[in-house]
Amino acid sequence: VQLVESGGGLVQPGGSLRLSCAASGFTFSSYVMSWYRQAPGKERELVASISNGGVSTTYVLSVKGRFTISRDNAKNTVYLQMNSLKPDDTAVYYCKATGLRVLWGQGTQVTVSS
Repeated sequence: VQLVESGGGLVQPGGSLRLSCAASGFTFSSYVMSWYRQAPGKERELVASISNGGVSTTYVLSVKGRFTISRDNAKNTVYLQMNSLKPDDTAVYYCKATGLRVLWGQGTQVTVSS
């Protein structure tokens, strides 16, 4: 049972990144999937969530219009497309699965800097 994030890195302000979270060992399509982030010295915050069927999404106000969460239940993967990135988006980004259990990935670093 695991969640493995990928796609993080260093990007200039205004740039884009696409994060992926590959799931294994559980029934992915039965779980709500979320992306969280934690910046140095700050609490972990919810960035975006998507329902198990992918119909319903929610976003924190600070990323609305810039980030898009999506999922492919056939590939057991959830994505976070991040556009117009800002230095304030710098954080470790975590994938979370919520269902019969709560599962977390190990995180991937996103750094937005010129």
